[in-house]
Amino acid sequence: MAESRDPAANRRARFLRRGSVPLSLHGLVEYGLGVLAIAAPFLFSFDHNGAIAFSVFMGAAILVLVGITDAPTGIVRSLPVDSHVVLDLVVGVLLVVAPFVLGFTEDDGATAFLVVLGLVFLLLAFLTRYHREERR
Repeated sequence: MAESRDPAANRRARFLRRGSVPLSLHGLVEYGLGVLAIAAPFLFSFDHNGAIAFSVFMGAAILVLVGITDAPTGIVRSLPVDSHVVLDLVVGVLLVVAPFVLGFTEDDGATAFLVVLGLVFLLLAFLTRYHREERR
């Protein structure tokens, strides 16, 4: 397959092929992270109601995201993988910045959990091999 003359398309294609985490493992980890985000306020005794609501909401959103993605672990398989990649990055950033933007940094447990969860989510997004390498 010949490479495109568009440098941006070539960079995007290389980005989507990088990584050491298979897409099926990525999906399983995301299911686990979604469940953990829903359970965390109760496991770690979050004090701020906003932190509790945000964590539960984001956990449910993560479960929906992985469930509708056209991937081996998807249930409905209606969301293209390329869109899932973008949403993974958005979710990761939202998790990291939410305690500061939504004003619950005084709840140390919630802040630490959401920032770490967001960083794990971003790391998973960058380490995942979203598409199979084409064999020649």
